[in-house]
Amino acid sequence: MKRITLTQFLVARQKEKNLINADLRLLIETIARACKGISTRVNKGALADGLGSAGSTNIQGEVQKKLDVLSNEILLEANEWGGNLAALASEEMDNPRPIPTHYPRGEYLLLFDPLDGSSNIDVNISVGTIFSILRCPKTESGAYGEPDERAFLQAGRNQVAAGFAVYGPTTVFVLTVGDGTHGFTLDRETFTFVLTHPQIRIPADTQEFAINMSNMRRWEPPVRRYIDECLAGAEGPRGKDFNMRWVASMVADVFRVLSRGGIFMYPRDARYPEGRLRLMYEAKPMAFIVEQAGGAATDGRTRILDLQPKTLHQRVAVVLGSKNEVDLVARYHQK
Repeated sequence: MKRITLTQFLVARQKEKNLINADLRLLIETIARACKGISTRVNKGALADGLGSAGSTNIQGEVQKKLDVLSNEILLEANEWGGNLAALASEEMDNPRPIPTHYPRGEYLLLFDPLDGSSNIDVNISVGTIFSILRCPKTESGAYGEPDERAFLQAGRNQVAAGFAVYGPTTVFVLTVGDGTHGFTLDRETFTFVLTHPQIRIPADTQEFAINMSNMRRWEPPVRRYIDECLAGAEGPRGKDFNMRWVASMVADVFRVLSRGGIFMYPRDARYPEGRLRLMYEAKPMAFIVEQAGGAATDGRTRILDLQPKTLHQRVAVVLGSKNEVDLVARYHQK
C-alpha cells in the first residue's frame, strides 16, 4: 500500500479540503524539518556532548539543559527566514522574537516548547517538541508590523494548527489543522515523515491515569477524591481497577493517551496554586490536539481552549484525555 508523506497530507489539506493555505503548509513543513534535526541530536546524546546542564536558567528559573538551548536555536534558525511568520515565542526566551527586518514577514505567530521533558534527557527517556500556530493580528494599516506579547495572548480556540514530536524509540510527529489528529512516523531510511496514525481517536472511557503521586499531599480535594476512587479499584465507587502511568514528559504521556486512552493530570496544588504547566506552550496546543481526537481538556474549572491568556509564560492546571474521565474530574471541581 502506498505510504502518504507529511507533505502529501498537507497538500491534500490545502488543495482538496481548503483547510490551510500555502504559507501554513510551508510553515508546518519547516517545523517538521526542525524536529528531524532535533531528533538527530537527541539520538546522539553523549556522543555529541548533548547531555548535562547548559549552565543557565530560563525565565521560569529552571536550569536549562544543553539540548534545551540547542533545540531552541534549531527552531529559531529554521523558521525566521521563510516569510511565513510575523514573530516567534519560546518557553526558553523571556520575550517574543520578531522576524529580522531583512527577512519577509508572514501572517502567522509560532509558539513552541523546544524540548519538553528535558529533565529526562540524561536518563534516556522520551522527550519532545510542542508547537502552536496562531494568526497574527493586523495593525490599523493592514500590515502585521512588529507583534509584541499582546499579539500572542489569544485563546486556544484561535489556533490554526498545533502539534508535537516525540523523540523515543521512533520519532513521531503528531499534528492537527482542525480536521482531526494524525500521527506521522519518521522513516530513518528516507528521512521523511509518513502517515502511520490517521484520524486518532481517544476512547471516551479508560482505566489508566497519569499523575505525579508524590504531590498527593498538596492536591485540592476534587483531585484527591478522583484519585482515591481510582485507587480503590473494583471494590470502590468506580467499580473497576485502574493502572497508573507517569513518564514525566508531557509529550510521552499525551501520546500514550492518544494511542490507547487514559487521563493525564497536572493539577493545581499548594506549591503551584495556578498550576504548573505553561498555558501557551504546552496546555493550549495539547488541548487542541486532544479535543480533535475526541478527548477533552480542562483546568478543572474551565475548558482550556476557552481560557484567555494574561501573560506569555502563564501557568495553568491541566486535566486532559478520555472525555468521560475528564468530565468527571470537572464535575468534582464544580461540587
